[in-house]
Amino acid sequence: MSTSDTSDSESMRIDKWLWCARFYKTRAIAVEAISKGHVRVNQTSAKPGKEVRAGDTVELQQGNIPKTVVIAAMARTRGPAPTAQALYTETAESITQRATLAEQRRLAPEPANTLKDGRPTKRDRRELQGLRDWGDRWSAE
Repeated sequence: MSTSDTSDSESMRIDKWLWCARFYKTRAIAVEAISKGHVRVNQTSAKPGKEVRAGDTVELQQGNIPKTVVIAAMARTRGPAPTAQALYTETAESITQRATLAEQRRLAPEPANTLKDGRPTKRDRRELQGLRDWGDRWSAE
């Protein structure tokens, strides 16, 4: 991480910082997440143009995974993953919360196992047709 890529004293738009820190693949996706209310800065809802500085706390949600990070530095451009990871530190509470949620997902029952019957097979359909009363069926004869 060179001094030309990062700076500790300047501010940056939250959408651009989230993109530089590699939380979202594009700035448009970051703006969409912010607009949906999935991103909060210092416990207040944010707009894409919100200026953030080092030391600010950002709460975000990636899919169903909530994260809370403290901004450590700003980056002028989006760089490789190790550089992006140096831009923030995740809080201890956030790490433990993510671990417990991952454990809950791991221990949750497989949704497919809860289904008693799937789609009927060809044999099942034939048995159902045999159970129907075809005596009142109309015909062309």
